[in-house]
Amino acid sequence: MAILKILKENDTGLRLHSREVSEITPRILRLLDDMKETMRDADGCGLAAPQVGVLRRVVVMETEPGKMLELINPVIKKAEGEQCEIEGCLSLPGKSGKVKRPAHVIVEALDRNGKLCRYDGYELNARCFCHEIDHLDGILYSDKAIEMYKNTDND
Repeated sequence: MAILKILKENDTGLRLHSREVSEITPRILRLLDDMKETMRDADGCGLAAPQVGVLRRVVVMETEPGKMLELINPVIKKAEGEQCEIEGCLSLPGKSGKVKRPAHVIVEALDRNGKLCRYDGYELNARCFCHEIDHLDGILYSDKAIEMYKNTDND
């Protein structure tokens, strides 16, 4: 496994639409493993493939320690409710913003074995699903933020 370089907000690669994964190959499995290691090394709770320069619909998430989700071709099937919370992003270091998101989402995605899985996401998980899936479509949370903040070292 390897630590990958995380693209920053001024990189045009973050604004491109990612392609679906048509076949789960050893290369996709390695990407999942490298993304997990990269996300953990950067102390994040989610990472999308475009953030590491790969335009494929692949996401990893770990909003609770030890509960890693690997999502291939994730799709939000249902969204309901509303929450407005602060978000950050590994691609926008030193910034955060208040973003309105659904309070609950249902997401379908393939796992690393090609099995179709269904996930219910509430609160933080719902935000993370939406945030990471937005990355796959070239959207940053700052595009949707009601307010943006510059973080200080004292936070």
